[in-house]
Amino acid sequence: MPPVATPPPAQGEATAPEETTGRQRLKAGLWPPRISRAQLIVALLLFVLGLGLAIQVRSTSDNSALRGARQEDLVRILDELDDRTQRLEDEKARLESQRSELESSSDQAEEARKQTREKERQLGILAGTVAAEGPGITLTIADGAGAVESDMLLDAIQELRAAGAEAIQVNDVRVVADSYFSGGDGSIEIDGTKVTAPYVFKVIGKPEDLEPALNIPGGVVQTLEKEQATATVARSEKIVVDALRPAKRPDYAQSSSQ
Repeated sequence: MPPVATPPPAQGEATAPEETTGRQRLKAGLWPPRISRAQLIVALLLFVLGLGLAIQVRSTSDNSALRGARQEDLVRILDELDDRTQRLEDEKARLESQRSELESSSDQAEEARKQTREKERQLGILAGTVAAEGPGITLTIADGAGAVESDMLLDAIQELRAAGAEAIQVNDVRVVADSYFSGGDGSIEIDGTKVTAPYVFKVIGKPEDLEPALNIPGGVVQTLEKEQATATVARSEKIVVDALRPAKRPDYAQSSSQ
């Protein structure tokens, strides 16, 4: 018999070698993946950003000083923040009122002198050169073990200032903005003057703000109690701060007003 001829492949039908070549091309196009330099930089930046956010969230959740606070303590802290905001709003309203008085006063020169005298009195209280009186608290720290350090007294001053204290006196020393504390182990000095226990803080300000500021969780009172010291706070409608500091004239600074 004559050999049977193999029919030619139908039109459009790929031969085996062509099919193998197409798969190889597809594989070569997909692997290894081609990543541009810009895509690599973006991916690296996203990774670093995500890592930083994760560390920050974890640090905040672990180290928050208020994580274990009671509900009433948190409410008290929020109230204190509201009070601070209100004080700032009141100060803004007072300054706007002064500006309006200056603008509308028939005798602006006299009104300016009046406000200047009032400002001088206020600055004298802040500088400790004049006595002051008003509502506030008395903080008494007893230290029988001699464990209270100067930085603990400084922390109390800072908490009181943050709560709106306007004038502070510790024993017989007036505490002002540039006061410094040094020493420890029962031998503490304020601005170079030695003070001994019991340390009596006379503080003028709003009692409803000052007392809670000292009793917040992890605050001044709890820190002193850990050192076997005791701290008592008493509110009063009249606190007298009469320790004075000498007025100092600057050696180099001069007024720039003409």
